[in-house]
Amino acid sequence: MSSLAPKQVARLKRQTRVRKKITGSPARPRLNVFKSARHIYAQLIDDTTGVTLAAASTLTEGLAEGLSHTGNVEAAVKVGAAIAKQALEKEITAVVFDRNGFLYHGRIKALAEAARENGLSF
Repeated sequence: MSSLAPKQVARLKRQTRVRKKITGSPARPRLNVFKSARHIYAQLIDDTTGVTLAAASTLTEGLAEGLSHTGNVEAAVKVGAAIAKQALEKEITAVVFDRNGFLYHGRIKALAEAARENGLSF
């Protein structure tokens, strides 16, 4: 970890602290979010079996169409709506939100609110 930037080390510490407290189950999977400078990713994970139940990102085919940039709030809203749609198709309505050490602000907040607006509860 010594080769990482201080910001990355701080995020990994937050990630570890949050993950100690939350786990996904088949009834309430974990909605994991990751963001990079260019893209944003969301997964529904069942931690008891270690299986990804659904995934959406700005790299998903058809999701980035019409976007000028895939690393902004507008893209996060589309990903949040897409992951909520996939969850509802699999009859998942309740999830545990895992912000993955990122601050609940900007793109992370936009994705979470879009998922809530499209039927997920957390």
